[in-house]
Amino acid sequence: MSATDTHRTIDAVWRIESARLIAGLARMVRDVGLAEELAQDALVIALEQWPQSGVPDNPGAWLMTTAKRRAIDRLRRSKLLERKHVELMHELESEQEHAVSQVEAALDDPIGDDLLRLIFTACHPVLSVEARVALTLRLLGGLTTEEIARAFLVPEPTIAQRIVRAKRSLAKAEVPFEVPRAEELAARLSSVLEVIYLVFNEGYSATTGGDWMRPALCEEALRLGRVLAGLAPREPEVHGLVALMEIQASRSRARVNGKGEPILLLEQNRAQWDRLLIRRGLVALEHAEKLGGARGPYALQAAIAACHARALAAEDTDWPRIAALYGVLAQVAPSPIVELNRAVAVAMAFGPAAGLELVDGLVAESVLANYHLLPTVRGDLLVKLGRPGEALAEFQRAAGLTQNGRERELLLARARACADATAPPSLR
Repeated sequence: MSATDTHRTIDAVWRIESARLIAGLARMVRDVGLAEELAQDALVIALEQWPQSGVPDNPGAWLMTTAKRRAIDRLRRSKLLERKHVELMHELESEQEHAVSQVEAALDDPIGDDLLRLIFTACHPVLSVEARVALTLRLLGGLTTEEIARAFLVPEPTIAQRIVRAKRSLAKAEVPFEVPRAEELAARLSSVLEVIYLVFNEGYSATTGGDWMRPALCEEALRLGRVLAGLAPREPEVHGLVALMEIQASRSRARVNGKGEPILLLEQNRAQWDRLLIRRGLVALEHAEKLGGARGPYALQAAIAACHARALAAEDTDWPRIAALYGVLAQVAPSPIVELNRAVAVAMAFGPAAGLELVDGLVAESVLANYHLLPTVRGDLLVKLGRPGEALAEFQRAAGLTQNGRERELLLARARACADATAPPSLR
């Protein structure tokens, strides 16, 4: 194997094994930051040795053993707790006696307690949402600081600072490396799901930059969601989120044309939707509902997405059911954005005038003052009501609010269409 092929293999191994490696080390040293350093040390040693010695039969086990040796060296140098030193030495000796088999069992632990602890630690509410996102992608996604910065169009030093501060904040707050107790689990799980869905949404509808989508972020969020579903199989909202992401991701190929320009939902070629992802999403949704989670916020959104997925043509969409589901969602998780989505569904089910009445009731909401989709929806409804002059101003305002270049172009095109519709016949 050439050096280039070996480095590619190491990169692939790191993406697969890094989260479990860091999780296992964090359980031992009780410090996420130190665990990541030890894992990175093992990676550097692999980069130095594997091109000459070859890739081990079990690279994950090799990395774990190497990192544990580094942990012991670190503990010796810093003269940390003798008890921990003895425990680690005993564990390493035991692994050496039983060769690689014992390490493989730890790495392939079906319960995944260490990984679950790492997820809850990286998404701890003591951190800001931005810090949680960056740390999760770093520790659980195996992404480099540069990759995270590129994905979110944020300067690399900014992401680096967020990650460093996040690890310091966890250490300062003495956040335990554990799965929360029953009374804390719901709140902490909500934080974990929020982070994963934020990552997915940024990939699905990029808030800034020149691309409508960032597929790599969608894929990473889906992977994290599937991992979490395997680690917490009895939590209905985990399956609800996975269902929502699977179904939404199924539309990815149909959401842009060959030039990367956006294609809106009702205009998409549904033959391009990924039926496998849809089936997976529907199975996950059914699982969430069987666990009693039909009224969970993510399960409700997944049920809405399922209505679209089941419609082979846009005109077959069950808009009354979607409007009803949004009504339930507004009760379970009330927010102006949910109400805006409900207004769209009501407009599709019962006419644009009914939808516009709901939208106009949201105009005074301060939370939506700079939310570009409010004037976007209002403009769309005004067009359907034959009021292009008013719609023109709404689309122009929306174009000024969005930070995404592709979306701005789409909104300006709609504004031009409204301007053409209001021009005298002689000027058309």
